[in-house]
Amino acid sequence: MKTVLITGCSSGFGLETARHFLDQGWSVVATMRTPDADLFSASDRLRVVPLDVTDRDSITRALDAAGPIDALVNNAGIGWLGAFEGTSDATVRNIFETNTFGTFEMIRAVLPQMRTRGTGVIVNVSSSVTMKPLPLLAAYTASKAAVNAYTECLALELAPLGIRARLVLPGQAPSTSFSSNARALMAEANETPDDYRDFIDQVMADFIANAAHEHTRPTDVVQAIWRAVTDEDCPLHLPAGSDAVALAA
Repeated sequence: MKTVLITGCSSGFGLETARHFLDQGWSVVATMRTPDADLFSASDRLRVVPLDVTDRDSITRALDAAGPIDALVNNAGIGWLGAFEGTSDATVRNIFETNTFGTFEMIRAVLPQMRTRGTGVIVNVSSSVTMKPLPLLAAYTASKAAVNAYTECLALELAPLGIRARLVLPGQAPSTSFSSNARALMAEANETPDDYRDFIDQVMADFIANAAHEHTRPTDVVQAIWRAVTDEDCPLHLPAGSDAVALAA
């Protein structure tokens, strides 16, 4: 039986991906900052493990609890909406610590065991905004673009060792908590000058109007992650959702 460790399983893509792998007969290590086993149906193939990807000790404890894993899905991430001038240094660093350096640290931690076995799959969940940048997303897009470039290089480094690295690029999925969390962060930490206000209001109105059309469904992302893990011949970049596929084309 194969084992997958998935980060960010408290909601959205991570939760649905964990459920899918369980349905397919995999052993699943579902990680989140505050473990909640009630999110899942009871299964002896499921372990719900606490994990903060910004804390190296937490990563070590989670991997010790997980044991050998065949696939790592780096899904944990935070969003942000706001003009860059009004985005504090602390907020930028928090975004990169979670989205970028958290991914780096998870991979660094699992590579020794995969390298020893000569097999393994690493899937990094990025974003379609890295293909077509949008306003108010500078810090977030930069954090994900770094993951893209890193994964592209990593795939070349790891292929001779029998390890695959792949990217999943979801489009806009308003049914997840990601967008609402991003707007909440903006309301809490935004220091934007008033000169941006009219532009921000227009962009946010367009964003909300677009969110009424669910271009990317959680199932689109789940299927892309599943393919990345199970299909040895899949491409490096896997757009997920009709809007992401259109951008990639």
